[in-house]
Amino acid sequence: MDTLNTMTYAVTGRIARITLNRPARGNGITLDLPRELAACVERANLDPAVHVIALAGNGSGFCGGYDLVDSAEKLQIGEDDAARPPGSPLDPRVQMRNHAPGETWDPVIDYAMMSRNVKGFMSLFHSDKPVVCKVHGFCVAGGTDMALCSDLLVIADDAKIGYPPARVWGSPTTSIWFHRIGLEKSKRLLFTGDCLSGKEAQAWGLAIESAPPDQLDARFEALLERIARMPVNQLVMMKLLLNQSVMQQGLHTTQILGTVFDGITRHTKEGHAFQQRAAEAGFKQAVRERDEPFGDYGLSTFKG
Repeated sequence: MDTLNTMTYAVTGRIARITLNRPARGNGITLDLPRELAACVERANLDPAVHVIALAGNGSGFCGGYDLVDSAEKLQIGEDDAARPPGSPLDPRVQMRNHAPGETWDPVIDYAMMSRNVKGFMSLFHSDKPVVCKVHGFCVAGGTDMALCSDLLVIADDAKIGYPPARVWGSPTTSIWFHRIGLEKSKRLLFTGDCLSGKEAQAWGLAIESAPPDQLDARFEALLERIARMPVNQLVMMKLLLNQSVMQQGLHTTQILGTVFDGITRHTKEGHAFQQRAAEAGFKQAVRERDEPFGDYGLSTFKG
């Protein structure tokens, strides 16, 4: 495996441990992260000694969403792209992140990039072996893609989890909320962009367990160890059996729509106004102004 820039990988006994490892940036999602995540999942699946995968994050929280502070604050392309030879294609990453209202936006290029991120996150869902995710501190915006694509979620009572970009500049690309908590509860969260506490997440059925922060690790490890006692072949069959029901409900089709919508949200009148404000006053101030009417600014770190 190539050198990992966004996470660490280790095996202890029958457990493969994937740990997001950019704590100074709230484990914000970069272009490398989904690719590295899929590679780590594949490594665990190919290791006959591994029975279960543990996903967690270093630092003050699990994941603060996409690390888009720099790109949200820029409306124009960078110097490197401005200097590209005439007629050469614009880097799709730049087109997606820094598109200005006066420039042509290609939604297919946008979709091609974001759908690759979805495939990386969904490597957790499609993993042969079960994935148990531990959330502490915060899990917002794109961070929820990883938590919800995992099979089971164990969360700290005081953690916050949700999708604030539903208010502006985002649509959940993995679109798995409905399949985790049902239609009405999903609407309650995505119609407001509100977050749940860890206790609420467990009560709503989003998390299988919640625990006081000082007991979170012990509860997480106890569940991992119990799953690890199972034969690998039984675990693979049980996961395949249960996941078929979700796929038959049209998850893949919904993800296409959610990913296309994500690009559109960044190019609506409100989406452009949000990015313009980020360019003028900074991303954190734009998020503050977005969230202050809801009384919950500070729950999210980056895109959220």
